[in-house]
Amino acid sequence: MTADRRRGLSRREFVRRSVVLGGTVVLPYVVPGRALGKDGAVAPSERVVVGAIGIGPRGKTVLDSFFAQPDVQFVAICDVRADRREAVKAAADAHHGSNDCVMYRDLRDLLARDDIDAVLIATGDRWHSLGTILAVKSGKDVYSEKPCALTIGLCQSMADAVHRYGRVFQAGTQRRSIGNFQAAVRLAHSGKLGRLRTLHASSYRPRVTHEWLPEEEIPPREVIDWDLWLGPAPWRPYNSAYVNGGWRGHFDFDSGCRLLDWGAHTVDLCQWANQSDDTLPTDYEASEDKITARYANGVELVIDFLETPFGNRDPLYGTSRGTCPVRYEGDEGWVETGDSGEIAVYPESLRAELDVPPPVAGTDSMSHVRNFIDCVKSGARPNANVDVMRRSHIACHAAALSWQLGRKLSIDPATEMFINDDEANRLRFRAMREPWRV
Repeated sequence: MTADRRRGLSRREFVRRSVVLGGTVVLPYVVPGRALGKDGAVAPSERVVVGAIGIGPRGKTVLDSFFAQPDVQFVAICDVRADRREAVKAAADAHHGSNDCVMYRDLRDLLARDDIDAVLIATGDRWHSLGTILAVKSGKDVYSEKPCALTIGLCQSMADAVHRYGRVFQAGTQRRSIGNFQAAVRLAHSGKLGRLRTLHASSYRPRVTHEWLPEEEIPPREVIDWDLWLGPAPWRPYNSAYVNGGWRGHFDFDSGCRLLDWGAHTVDLCQWANQSDDTLPTDYEASEDKITARYANGVELVIDFLETPFGNRDPLYGTSRGTCPVRYEGDEGWVETGDSGEIAVYPESLRAELDVPPPVAGTDSMSHVRNFIDCVKSGARPNANVDVMRRSHIACHAAALSWQLGRKLSIDPATEMFINDDEANRLRFRAMREPWRV
């Protein structure tokens, strides 16, 4: 079923029909060639109209990938910070050669627009899941940066909402759309490594704090809307460090004790390599330098803690794979890759089995955004669709809870509930601050 049929008569279809009919009262009798898609322009009926919610440094990188798509028209930015929404408006207007980008402080005002097809959500972790749920309820497709949800319960609620409202969802785990990571997974799937035995996913060393930063004077609401910045998270006194990225590692704002910062990527890639997108590991046990998980098929997933997020120093991976390295080991060989684009294999004869395009940085979102836009148009499932996100994120959350509680945990992949552990099951959820709820 296409995106237009899911929506009924979509905005793009309405524009296309109006242009074709021309002589109606809707449009003038003389239609500019650009409106018809001539001279290399994309016709309005083929454009995807996009807005964005919460654009900081990573969001700016992803937004540039949206700007690069010839069939994307960017029309609206919502951010609780005036400086950021003004910067995005300036960039969008310069890109389109207009003054049409509208600024919003409250995401509900942006989502109320019926001319927007899709939204990019690149806020901090606390807003990803609720923003996605509100967006799909309003009829929008969603590209959400990761980590997509603070808890197991919110992963479930997001996935249920995306299915209930029939929307297209792409998690910002862009390595699923990058050539070297795809090639490594293809090799794992080919059987040339033999039977898979161990998967290695790199991660920051988990950490968490429950301390509050010192209170500072709250800026005017139009400069920074602190209440909306917090959103569903518990109330905290304002501190400028929070809004400048210092929220990371604070339990009330962060996902999975920071383990999901990289784990959302690397565990996801291991899930894919193990052909486990429809399940997750059953057992999780944390130790000093890693978390070990095991799948029902006997494959072991090792989440290795790296001491630095910028440049791998773990001898398992060497020093040239770049950030977010992964390794898939079988009983006849192994393959390893990371953000540098380099692929290492053993035995070396396996290199002939690799079909890898020119290297692209693992942080590059261009192909992932293109995959999302194509799926918005067709209604197909993106590379990092909501069910892929659900299982890989829940696996990360289960691993983080094992580390946090200091004990082995077992989970039922069918019910996504921990077995014989009431405390862990309670931690699958967090309360939301009023008036926010799912």
